[in-house]
Amino acid sequence: MDIVDSQVHLWAAESPTRPWPPGRAPEAQKPYQILKESLLFQMDLAGVRRMVLVPPSWEGDRNDMALEAARTYPDRFAVMGRLALGDPASRAQVADWRKQPGMLGMRFTFHNEHYRHFLTDGTADWLWPAAEKAGVPLMVLVPGALDHLDRIAARHPGLKLVIDHVGISVRGKAPRVFEELPAVCALAKRPNVAVKASGMPSLSAQPYPFPDLHDAIRRLVDAFGPRRVFWGTDLTRMPCTYYECITLFTQHLPWLTGEDLEWVMGRGVCEWLGWPLTRAD
Repeated sequence: MDIVDSQVHLWAAESPTRPWPPGRAPEAQKPYQILKESLLFQMDLAGVRRMVLVPPSWEGDRNDMALEAARTYPDRFAVMGRLALGDPASRAQVADWRKQPGMLGMRFTFHNEHYRHFLTDGTADWLWPAAEKAGVPLMVLVPGALDHLDRIAARHPGLKLVIDHVGISVRGKAPRVFEELPAVCALAKRPNVAVKASGMPSLSAQPYPFPDLHDAIRRLVDAFGPRRVFWGTDLTRMPCTYYECITLFTQHLPWLTGEDLEWVMGRGVCEWLGWPLTRAD
């Protein structure tokens, strides 16, 4: 089975030649840089074939480091890049976005004070039809704003959307955090919407194998189907090993087996983003 992680960050250290936006350093998941070589080591150790790299918001709207990793190891990494929504010059980049080697689509984080208002003040309105026309899939972090995503999906049925981190607060804990899950599952009625079951161990209030997560994962798969639920980790903030992130799904969900498990663990995200798995990789 080919395992593909739908979300991992890498980043360089803040420096005079590579400054981060003011005030964003405390948001970094680790107080040190995460490089492609470190990720490759962990992938090989855990048996992960590919990673989708998502440049972190604390570095600003830049994709250079992730793209360099994808160009160096095109069979292991690809990128869902960031775009400065508030910059008028960004609009001209959408049409040729996927022509960048290693670039699959875009990712936007609408969960914090820096970006949340873009959904409601009109800043992002131009993006949805532009990405739909260009065939650029989008990953979106939208806890508390699923109603906005529902309207976007309905108005732009040709736009592929992926809900990040189950669509709920990444700082919550089970079982209370899953009170929001029915609203997430309701979006399964939109065939152009998928969901990342990423970062799940961080939501658990129990030790591995995190039994308080099992029912929520099943509800997601029942709602969206295995082809629209994408396993992932957000590895740099997980409270467990990489291998345990994998075996939570592959060994402790007895109802998830066979081809369904293959879709959830990697085949689905690769097909959705246009990065098909081949035997030649």
